[in-house]
Amino acid sequence: MQDAFGRVFHRMPVLVTGHTGFKGSWLSIWLQELGAEVVGYSVDVPTVPSNFGATRLGQRVVDVRGDVRDLDALRRVIEEHEPRVVFHLAAQPIVRLSYAEPKETFDINVGGAVNVLEAVRLTDSVEAVVCVTSDKCYENREWLWGYREIDRLGGHDPYSASKAMTELAVASYRRSFFPVETYAEHGTALASARAGNVIGGGDWAQDRLVVDCMRALMDGEPILVRNPHSVRPWQLVLEPLSGYLWLAAKLVQEGGRFAEAWNFAPPEHVAVSVGDLVQKLIELWGAGEWEDLSAGQARAPHETGLLRLSWEKAANRLGWRPVYDWHEAAAETVSWFKTYHEHGAEMDLYDACVGQIARYVDRARELGIVWAS
Repeated sequence: MQDAFGRVFHRMPVLVTGHTGFKGSWLSIWLQELGAEVVGYSVDVPTVPSNFGATRLGQRVVDVRGDVRDLDALRRVIEEHEPRVVFHLAAQPIVRLSYAEPKETFDINVGGAVNVLEAVRLTDSVEAVVCVTSDKCYENREWLWGYREIDRLGGHDPYSASKAMTELAVASYRRSFFPVETYAEHGTALASARAGNVIGGGDWAQDRLVVDCMRALMDGEPILVRNPHSVRPWQLVLEPLSGYLWLAAKLVQEGGRFAEAWNFAPPEHVAVSVGDLVQKLIELWGAGEWEDLSAGQARAPHETGLLRLSWEKAANRLGWRPVYDWHEAAAETVSWFKTYHEHGAEMDLYDACVGQIARYVDRARELGIVWAS
């Protein structure tokens, strides 16, 4: 892919933590196609099936097994492979699971991020770090408008709080050890990235709406929906990944100038509810139905009702913008799962992912987006 990404990442050693997860596997595939020397670091494959398994990704990248809670192991991997860029995605990503396993959620999400930052501090090769958190790192006010990077951090549930704490840890490391003012001396640029609710092929995680929808549709069962009126910033997985890649490229090329927090969000300014998305997925699949379970949710764990992100900062300073609307994101998601459903586990879906990346890049090029040039 001879675009701006290819010119930056070709033959570059890159470490991706959480490469066996949904977003991490897609990012690793994209980097692999750009010609990067991808090293993945994960404790295990979080789901069966998985995008990591369906694409045979472990045979295509350096696949290292290790826990982000193990600082010594992280340090050894960085010392051995000398990555110039680190994308930190390893996490416990499920809100409802964080209620059942709060300590583990904080240990992995906060302690793991600190270990990655500490391993970077104690080694010399890393020029840029993109630490991925979440749109849920903001203190939720149920606002109609999108949260900006300057808005207050917070979190009701353990997962959201852990992501807010991770943002504070990143800011502390940046100010204490990688200050922008002395970038010429330490040579490491550290940024964080916050994205909306990501959907796409190959996501099998527990308690995720689209995953539940796809499982039900493939099994010919009704989709059970907890909160049909909740609003989320739905976006195809490739949207935030293009932002992470472009942010890392800018950190490598221009250092501390972009070492900040960044939002990457979908284009919609009109509310897109859970119910709207579920109905669209059924239409694209060509069959199915859904049931509203909200009447029985009085004692369910708290989940944010209204959530949007502003991506104005990324547009104005990075030249980044989303490519697909939510209809197109849903269509690409259903396309992947239909291919999986028709061919099953015996098919290598790596090329299917590469095809979706290529279509996304082509559309970005048509729109004149700077990273696709």
